[in-house]
Amino acid sequence: MERAYASTPTANANLPADEVDPQVVWPEHRVVPRRFALLQGRGWKALRLSSDTLALILGNVAALLGASAANLDIQNAWVIWLQPGAVLILLASWGMYRDRIQVKALENLGQMTAAASLAAISLIAADALIDPQAGAAPLIARAWVFGLAYLVGTRLLLGWTHRAARANRLIAKPTLILGSGQIGARVEGRLRSQPHLGLQPVGYLDSDPPSAEMVPERVAPVLGPPTDIREIARRTGAQHVVLAFTSARDHTLLPFIRECEGLRLELSLVPRLFDSVNVHLAMDHLGGLPLLGLHTIDPKGWQFGIKHALDRTFASLLLLLLSPLMLVIAAAVKLSSPGPVLFSQRRIGRDGRDFQILKFRSMTLEPAGQTSELVLLPNDTAPGGVEGTDRRTAVGSFLRNASLDELPQLLNVVRGEMSLVGPRPERPQYVELFGQRVNRYDDRHLVKSGVTGWAQVNGLRGRTSLADRVEWDNYYVQNWSLGLDIKILLMTAWVLGRRDE
Repeated sequence: MERAYASTPTANANLPADEVDPQVVWPEHRVVPRRFALLQGRGWKALRLSSDTLALILGNVAALLGASAANLDIQNAWVIWLQPGAVLILLASWGMYRDRIQVKALENLGQMTAAASLAAISLIAADALIDPQAGAAPLIARAWVFGLAYLVGTRLLLGWTHRAARANRLIAKPTLILGSGQIGARVEGRLRSQPHLGLQPVGYLDSDPPSAEMVPERVAPVLGPPTDIREIARRTGAQHVVLAFTSARDHTLLPFIRECEGLRLELSLVPRLFDSVNVHLAMDHLGGLPLLGLHTIDPKGWQFGIKHALDRTFASLLLLLLSPLMLVIAAAVKLSSPGPVLFSQRRIGRDGRDFQILKFRSMTLEPAGQTSELVLLPNDTAPGGVEGTDRRTAVGSFLRNASLDELPQLLNVVRGEMSLVGPRPERPQYVELFGQRVNRYDDRHLVKSGVTGWAQVNGLRGRTSLADRVEWDNYYVQNWSLGLDIKILLMTAWVLGRRDE
């Protein structure tokens, strides 16, 4: 029986008949004007793909030239004008201008600082060797300070603008996914929920796709087998292909990859054993055979010893600085309703050990003889928020909305029961239930629970997807570093500052 690969596009009555191409499949299954589809095709692809990099290069050139002009000295002009070129060469050689899926301006600050510093040091050394009497070192130093400031500022501005344009779907690369199974559907879901990545899924390539009943999360249509990549890419204007898991043997995919390269399509790969891959991956070669080294994080190693010492130090300082605010909150809670100021609840932390988590009480006390029941939410929804009868006080609602009710957990950190950053702890009943239902849920207990976490700063708070939250938390466990902790703390401050609840 012949297999149908594409859904019928919805007609667009607002387009003239000669402008509608019924073969074009586009995001959300809409028909697009033929002239727009052509702009998304091969002819404009190279120009548009290079525009992001070109804008970054031009922005860096303008920043460095501006810094040099501000410190121009006629006698030493040759040294000053060499500095921008040296910085650009270093950044290019370090891969700064490669086209990337994620726009991470902050993570490039180290490269920019290193490039500007190395260029300045090299020019100071060259000037001292060529003309020791010229005395260009102060000028180069000033050019380094101005250049670095302009460079970082331009990079942040361009990165923010580019990310905002992606997030608002003003720019996006039509993307095909090879493999329409569970992993492919997960890739599609991530791309749809994270538009700032700039990849818009338009369909799947699969010669033997599983049924919709087997993969209910799949939204985009299956457009055809991988052998039809040339025609499908022409119709959809695809610019990127993600290789997810497929039933095809690996050696049969090599011709497909070669054809994608010939069509100038970008390629990304979801690796096998991806659950074990982290940012500490090392690449080696056995002759022409690549060998990937998997370096795991040891939660009981010396690095975590440093983390926990820093946790207690900073938590103690925060308690000291925030003590006036906490006293005011305690008084407000006490006056809002009868009962203790602090609320404690049993939670499960590192290695499955239980502890009493502390919060400012935000609700009235439960009536005598009444106990809270386990609230199970449908559709993979994590617990959180108001459960059962809403007993929040006016003060408690404010504290919850501002996350100020979590401040007493700094005491948990000082006592060594929690960390400033880590997966959020859960109640024992839920831990037992989710450990049976959710793959790798118990991995979170390899590290201490946190006051804030990677999942929370990425919007997974309260009643959000449990599977997504576990995935983000496990990413943190696998890829932990002190730098990641600092990033999460900064993102926490940013998220709390932007909350309008």
